[in-house]
Amino acid sequence: MKTDKLIWGILLLFIGSVLLLENFGAIEFYWRNVWRFWPVFLIIAGLNVLFNRGNSKAGGIISLVVVVIVLGFVFVKGQEPPHTRGWWADNLKEDIEVELGDRKKSQLHFSEPYVAGSFRKSVLNIKGGGTSYKLNESTDQLVTADINRRSGNFSLQKQLGDSVQEVSLNMQDKKLKWNMNDGGNDVELRLNQQPEWDINVNVGAGEVDFDLSNHKVRAFNFNGGAAALDIKLGSLLPITDVTVKSGVADVKIKIPATAGCRIKAKTGLSAKDFTGFTKLDNGMYETPNYAGSATKIFINFDGGLSNFEVDRY
Repeated sequence: MKTDKLIWGILLLFIGSVLLLENFGAIEFYWRNVWRFWPVFLIIAGLNVLFNRGNSKAGGIISLVVVVIVLGFVFVKGQEPPHTRGWWADNLKEDIEVELGDRKKSQLHFSEPYVAGSFRKSVLNIKGGGTSYKLNESTDQLVTADINRRSGNFSLQKQLGDSVQEVSLNMQDKKLKWNMNDGGNDVELRLNQQPEWDINVNVGAGEVDFDLSNHKVRAFNFNGGAAALDIKLGSLLPITDVTVKSGVADVKIKIPATAGCRIKAKTGLSAKDFTGFTKLDNGMYETPNYAGSATKIFINFDGGLSNFEVDRY
């Protein structure tokens, strides 16, 4: 009995069923209630490890029963209307609420100029939850960011070293970043295609959709909780390193078919779909052309209850 796959299937079935019932108006589900119970996923993972040592059939049944009970509890709690919008909401005055409403409609634009030939490497750091980040186009500047802000304070800062220029896009909002009632922020990024990039993304709950196929990406590091990651990589450099650490996430990575790729997966209860890869020992996977390819992509997955997919195009 492959309990890990059964548990992942039950979780997907639960989420899909709730979304379907919500779309048809059969129930009203408050997802922000669910985030309060995120430790239950750690309990599920721990029980699976505890009861399935030695491929025990009885242990697998116990794990499945616990998952069903926990999801039933979450289903009930998710339909309870929140009494408040947070501990701080009861203390806000009406004029302050109006001011916050105006902030949700604001638009921001940031940019940093590109200076050709001055730096060996460029680094982009992104930090902030409750936000959707997209990158599909390039720019003549070093980096630009167009932001549809509903909450939070954004900043774009640049630091220069001897051979490295580092740009950091930060969203700081200790009070509002988890308030997803009215949707999150939308950020559209553009990067210059000339530099070699190291990209570091740190989000709690958010979405990242990057088309980096025309950019020279030396390293891409992602750290997310309840997040969705969809990236497309190119083969403009001999080596690209990708590291993904996630909690409950949906991760999809597209790589060129001409590039050799090796995956190291430490994924717990996560689902994996590595079509076209050969499975080796110790959680390793390789493409058939790995040894002979001039360009190589190394991917490291470290996740709990996540879905990991790697497709070749």
